[in-house]
Amino acid sequence: MKALLFTCMLVPWLVAASARGSDHDSQLIPGSLPGMEWNGYISDHLKSRRARRALPFADEPDSPISEGDASDLPTCLLCVCLTGSVYCEEVSPDMTTVPTLPKETAYLYARFNKIKKISTKDFADVVTLKRIDLTGNLISEIEDGAFSKLTLLEELSLAENRLVKLPMLPAKLTSFNANNNLLKTRGVKANAFKKMTKLVNLFLADNQLEAVPHIPDSVRILHLQNNNITEVSINTFCRSNDTYYLRPSLSEVRLDGNPVVLSKYPDSFTCMKVLPVGRYR
Repeated sequence: MKALLFTCMLVPWLVAASARGSDHDSQLIPGSLPGMEWNGYISDHLKSRRARRALPFADEPDSPISEGDASDLPTCLLCVCLTGSVYCEEVSPDMTTVPTLPKETAYLYARFNKIKKISTKDFADVVTLKRIDLTGNLISEIEDGAFSKLTLLEELSLAENRLVKLPMLPAKLTSFNANNNLLKTRGVKANAFKKMTKLVNLFLADNQLEAVPHIPDSVRILHLQNNNITEVSINTFCRSNDTYYLRPSLSEVRLDGNPVVLSKYPDSFTCMKVLPVGRYR
């Protein structure tokens, strides 16, 4: 009798517990999440995917955006957007143009994509930019006014691209990197760096330059290794008409990997506190 009574009490309890378990499980299914719970699920999901620098849902088999071009997708789905910073590195699907940026963006990192061209409209509305890093793309053309409105820009990297000429550069740059491009002397205007009085680091290594461009007095580190430079003159770093002229700030000059034999030009370095690194015999 006691066993029968216990069974009668246990069965309804088990049925109720099963129902509660089913309700709890249904809340874990994205389609069943109500209101704010569903929004929280999406937010957490996107954050975890962006942290791995992957396009949300792009590696899922049934995703409609797993292949193709990224140009039609919202920037902050493709990239990691933090306050003032946008990270778009190795984006999949391929990023072939500069994405539309939030207007308050100060730092853009769009490295190792397939961007081919920089136009005047790409940065026209983002005047707050202080740093742009476009290393490792396929950029072969930059329109002359592409950076003209970026009065706050301090650091610009165009390294590892396919540039044959440099555009007009912002005057307030402190660091410019165009290593590993296809630059020749005719692709660098004579006054390309002349007005850049705050430039500290200038990297032009691994190009095809035949001569040293004009170097502002503010430059401290100059990398020109692995080019086709065949000679330097007394006016390259010093001034033939001013024997008292000194360049104390120029602390590192690399000319190694060039055909020029530096020992042939002893008067070309008298204003410098260090000799260039390079071939002397």
